[in-house]
Amino acid sequence: MAIKNIIFDLGGVLLNLDFGKTAKAFQDLGVNNFNDYFTQTHANPLFKTLETGDVPSEVFYDEFRATTGLRVTNEAIAGAWNAMLLDFPKERIELLQELKKKYRLFLFSNTNAIHYDSFQETFVKEFAHQFDSLFEKAYYSHIIGHRKPNVSAFEYLLIDAGITAEESVFIDDTLPNVEAARKAGIDGWHLQAPETVVELVERYKL
Repeated sequence: MAIKNIIFDLGGVLLNLDFGKTAKAFQDLGVNNFNDYFTQTHANPLFKTLETGDVPSEVFYDEFRATTGLRVTNEAIAGAWNAMLLDFPKERIELLQELKKKYRLFLFSNTNAIHYDSFQETFVKEFAHQFDSLFEKAYYSHIIGHRKPNVSAFEYLLIDAGITAEESVFIDDTLPNVEAARKAGIDGWHLQAPETVVELVERYKL
């Protein structure tokens, strides 16, 4: 069946990330085991609830201080947490603008209110328009209450967007998320560095 819908992950696909920068920033604050809290493929319960929107940012900051025993400001925690967020390469945004002419585009990102505010601001500064305007609809885990790699998260997206799995492709750089999409019937494409999403799309001749 012909592809009609493309669902993109955000971090590591459209937005460059460096998890090491956040780990280093938290280490500088006194958290020497940050990888026990959060990595590309793992989130402890506190970070999971942040990504599903079950705890607001203010509660997260308090819980993080209580868990780590650190006496640091909200701003210091946010700064360390946002350190992983880098840039949006121009060629990736141009790719979306071209694909939008032929396909229905969607975004599905595991994120949180702290990161959301930061990368939205970064995008507007770089491109002078709203990031979400590139998509028919953007799905953010902390807003919809679903996060990858839960298969139910993809089922929710399909129903809400009014699209079929058989006509959809999902692109993500985290394999468990791709595998979950496949379980939901979506054609999952695993982006692996050093290949970029631009090169992946060219290889599949979209």
